[in-house]
Amino acid sequence: MFKKIEIWILYLTILFSILFAVGFGFLVRQELVGTIKAGWVSKTALTLAEIPVNLKKIIGSDLTLEDRFPSLDGFNGTPNSEETYLLLSKYDGDLQEGIVELVDLRTFEILHTWNPDIDAFNNLVEQVDEFKYLQRDLKNSRHLLYHPVFTKEGDLIFIAHNAPLKKIDKCSNLIFQNTHDGFHHSVETDIDGNIWTSTHMYPQSLPIEKVGRNIVSEGGLYDDAIVKLSANGEILYEKSVSRIFIDNGMESRLSMVGTSHEFQLDPIHINDVQPVNIDGKYWKKGDVFISLGHQSMIILWRPSTEEILWKYDRDIFHQHDVNILNEHQISIFNNNRKYYYPDKDIVDGHNEVIIYNFKTNEYSSYLKDSLIEHDVRTISQGRGEILTNGGLFIEETDYARTLFFNEDGSLRWTHVNRANDGNVYRLGWSRILYTEEDIQTVNNFLTNKGTCNE
Repeated sequence: MFKKIEIWILYLTILFSILFAVGFGFLVRQELVGTIKAGWVSKTALTLAEIPVNLKKIIGSDLTLEDRFPSLDGFNGTPNSEETYLLLSKYDGDLQEGIVELVDLRTFEILHTWNPDIDAFNNLVEQVDEFKYLQRDLKNSRHLLYHPVFTKEGDLIFIAHNAPLKKIDKCSNLIFQNTHDGFHHSVETDIDGNIWTSTHMYPQSLPIEKVGRNIVSEGGLYDDAIVKLSANGEILYEKSVSRIFIDNGMESRLSMVGTSHEFQLDPIHINDVQPVNIDGKYWKKGDVFISLGHQSMIILWRPSTEEILWKYDRDIFHQHDVNILNEHQISIFNNNRKYYYPDKDIVDGHNEVIIYNFKTNEYSSYLKDSLIEHDVRTISQGRGEILTNGGLFIEETDYARTLFFNEDGSLRWTHVNRANDGNVYRLGWSRILYTEEDIQTVNNFLTNKGTCNE
């Protein structure tokens, strides 16, 4: 039988538990953002607090997603009639690793697959500072090949969150990897073959008394910067967006993110960098559009003069993909992501693809009714591109679904990344290939690719 516990012992235990919880929380906070640390005591507290997150990373359970479409598996629908290809970046639940497939959208046939040995690439990196946890968090069984670029030479350029930028050949052999900083989110190339993406600068470019010097993985400031690299992976230009804000009289925007008055670690959150290739009335070659997710803002930045030419922060909420449509229009994938009390992180209705017209200073929503009808509502990621024939390509990243709409808004096909175990797994920002240059690149690759030795 159980013995009775004196009531004073119970009250004392509760009191000590509360004091322990408060003290433990204080130690964790001091280690993350405090200017005064408590040595091994606060480090140990942080290590203990991170056990659930680290276990999740080790086990890899965050690679599976909510299954909103249990009846769908792979491609469903009518293939494209025009020559179009897809670089499908996905986590393969059967192989338990990230791959990229080149898919002919006229037949849904897989023409080529890239499956690099990420562990071997990681072994070449000195795992300190930004890459301290590279093997733990981004090993082969956890690494997606984000936003792959297919080069004219038939090579593939890709990144992962806070990892080196990599370039591999047709046989998935490493050509180079740049370890200048942790790269993240989108990758694009300009008309000269240069690579545009974003990094988390470390050490941070802002003064240490303002932002400290912790790395991102240990609670440091995400000092997001846009970066231009040569085709050979050499850094040509890098600029902190926080510094851009400060230099352009927008420093107050760095303290606006979040619901409390605490220091914000991720005030910018770059999720797309889109280079301008041709001079026009509203922009010039060398300019870049930058999507700033945590600012709900798009800016047009001119690196040559270091000035913000234009910004847009109306009626978009945590948007992602920005694309140039013609000499006076851009498109924006608007997540419509909002935070409601208490702790609700939702899409308010549905995602939308906005067209902004620089001539009229007006915007419109493209195929809005179709996105509503098919309940497109990825929360934290997503891609959307309007093709020259009026078709619309969507990646609903958070639910492993890809969609293609005809110009009239009818749904042509969908793809859900499902494995043989029945689970759906993450996508890595796939890319649709449809321009004349894209098609020529693919055809040259298929003609000359030959075979790879296993």
